[in-house]
Amino acid sequence: MADRDFQSEISHLSKTLAGIESVLDIAKLQADVFDLESKAAAPDLWNNPENAQKVTSALSRSQSIVSKLTSLRKRVDDLPVMLELANSSDNATSSDGMTSELAGELTSLQEAIGELEVRTLLSGEYDHRDALVTIRSEAGGVDAADWAEMVSRMFLRYCENKDFSVQVLETSYGEEAGIKSTTFKVSGPYAYGTLSVEQGTHRLVRISPFDSQNRRHTSFAGVEVVPVVEQSDHIEIDEKEIRVDVYRSSGPGGQGVNTTDSAVRITHIPTGIVVSCQNERSQIQNKATAMAVLQSKLLERRNQEERAKIDALKGDNSGSWGNQIRSYVLHPYQMVKDHRTDFETGNTQAVLNGDLEGFVQAGIKWRRSR
Repeated sequence: MADRDFQSEISHLSKTLAGIESVLDIAKLQADVFDLESKAAAPDLWNNPENAQKVTSALSRSQSIVSKLTSLRKRVDDLPVMLELANSSDNATSSDGMTSELAGELTSLQEAIGELEVRTLLSGEYDHRDALVTIRSEAGGVDAADWAEMVSRMFLRYCENKDFSVQVLETSYGEEAGIKSTTFKVSGPYAYGTLSVEQGTHRLVRISPFDSQNRRHTSFAGVEVVPVVEQSDHIEIDEKEIRVDVYRSSGPGGQGVNTTDSAVRITHIPTGIVVSCQNERSQIQNKATAMAVLQSKLLERRNQEERAKIDALKGDNSGSWGNQIRSYVLHPYQMVKDHRTDFETGNTQAVLNGDLEGFVQAGIKWRRSR
């Protein structure tokens, strides 16, 4: 630890944070917070619930970024004082303790600022929005259904670690184990931009717990991430182009949830897109939520069509892996590897428990480089 150039590390960290403050324009963010706080305090704010939700979400997002930048700047500015105290101490034990504390704070700040630095790369049109995440079991039978549930748990844990709020909208359970699919809304600063790099097929290799002969199986789960629509998106849905089916909710549920036909399934006939919602007791609420999910999926479809036109002009450079983005190998060795970025780790249990930050950061940088 004595060989570390703390002064150089502190200087580099301060310059990195200054660059982030410049890119995110902290002065403008603070002005936005002041303006949004005024709007949020208006007595007639909730006369228009949709606009009120937009204002409060934007306020929460801006406050979160300002708070994080302010906290990080204070911690970085405290580092020279910590270094001076460590160097000026006459007591060797006390000096070692302060040096160790300084080293720990530097490491913590490097991780936090590195994460924030990646966020500055999220400049896409919809990156700042909330996200709708759908996870489906694909090839692999009952193992795939179990794997889809594991992937769902992994993302829920990741969102919890990021302090994102999650609302599960619909879950279809497997016949033997696991889930066929689940859809949940993730709310938080840059939720869509953060999670969008996780879209694709996730592949699992393991000894199947459902195989009496303990053979190795490969199973797949698909992850779809779309931005939540806003009023300005203008996604018109003709009532004549949708079919609405109601049915009784299945799976775990509170009193009343599973005893009435409150669940709603909407089919968009022209595209074949099907969405469901069963988390509310009211059929009306479920239909409204399902319509919002349908709008988000139609928006993403429109964006994909626009990107396809651009891709057609510049040529298709996709590899043989197709839509498969990551492999999780639990046997005969332990490894999780992303096929786009080559980022990998042998700590598979940590990843399955939601430690995805390294993969997400690498994915955001990879996407920006393209």
